[in-house]
Order: sequence, then C-alpha cells, then structure tokens
Amino acid sequence: MAESKSKFESIREWVVDHKLRTVGCLWLSGIAGSIAYNWSQPNMKTSVKIIHARLHAQALTLAALAGAAVVEYYDHRNRSKADPYAKFLPVDRYSHKE
Repeated sequence: MAESKSKFESIREWVVDHKLRTVGCLWLSGIAGSIAYNWSQPNMKTSVKIIHARLHAQALTLAALAGAAVVEYYDHRNRSKADPYAKFLPVDRYSHKE
C-alpha cells in the first residue's frame, strides 16, 4: 500500500513547485503586516510608515529567497539522478535541424 504524504511533505512539495508564488505571497503578507503595524504608531509621518513597510517586506523577501535557495539545494542533493526538467522541455520542439 502507498502511504499518504504528511501535511508537511505536501506543503514542502507545493513550495518546491511554486517558489516564486510563495515568495510573492510572503512579500505581500509582509508588506501588509508591516503597514498594519506601522499605522498603529501615531508619531510617524505617512511617508516614513510606507518606507518602513517596504524595508520590512524587502527583508522578509530576502529571507524567503534564501529559504527557497536552501530548499532547491536540498532537493538537488536528495533527488534521484533523473532529469527534473525533462517533463517541461520537450526535446523535439527545440531541435535546430531543418
């Protein structure tokens, strides 16, 4: 019988397949959370609040990209030697023979 995947394993697999979407969602949630936090600070100008939100989101995005790089490295080390891009790039379509 095939064992079902754990919740962590299914989430990890989704993140591996959708790296840019994951980083984009983290950026969006980071900037939204930072704006919400900064808006509760009464002694700041609006422009400073927006700049702080952008800086916080940028730091979170860099952390997410570093995490995606770690996941990619981990997958390349533990993957079988099969070509992972074979299903995306059909060889016949891109041949240079005429």
